Amino acid sequence: MNEADRDRAVELVQQAYAEGRLGATELELRLERALTATCVDDLRPVVADLPDETVRLWSVGGRLTRTGHWQVPRRLRVESEYGRVRLDLSRAHIPHRRVDIELRLTYGHATIVLPAGAGADTYAVRAAWGHVTCEPSPRLGGLHVHVTGDLPYGHLTVRTARK
Repeated sequence: MNEADRDRAVELVQQAYAEGRLGATELELRLERALTATCVDDLRPVVADLPDETVRLWSVGGRLTRTGHWQVPRRLRVESEYGRVRLDLSRAHIPHRRVDIELRLTYGHATIVLPAGAGADTYAVRAAWGHVTCEPSPRLGGLHVHVTGDLPYGHLTVRTARK
């Protein structure tokens, strides 16, 4: 078991509590079980009944584009080997206060456009030969987009919508 498995289980339990799916006692019990787990099999019962709505978008050489009025999932995993990615959240329906976007971009460029008042962080994005530009800083109270991933030769730009 790696640390990411444990972190993901803790995140799902905390999210379920924040959404009112778990009470305080159940939260404490599940967090203790997740944090003391020694293998993946120990984590399965902790999160078995909790939704994990990760949506995967994938492309080898073209463009991945989501713009206009689209439903943004809580967790989005985007994989592109040689293409461009554009995720425009400025007019999208976002029922969550936090959205997690995981990028796996070997070559190419990704652009994430945020609605006014939203914040983002890219602290967990690794860019070996590429670069990361993030204009909006994390903000309290509004939508927060947490971006993670690997960009060996790719580039990422996160900005707010232009008027």
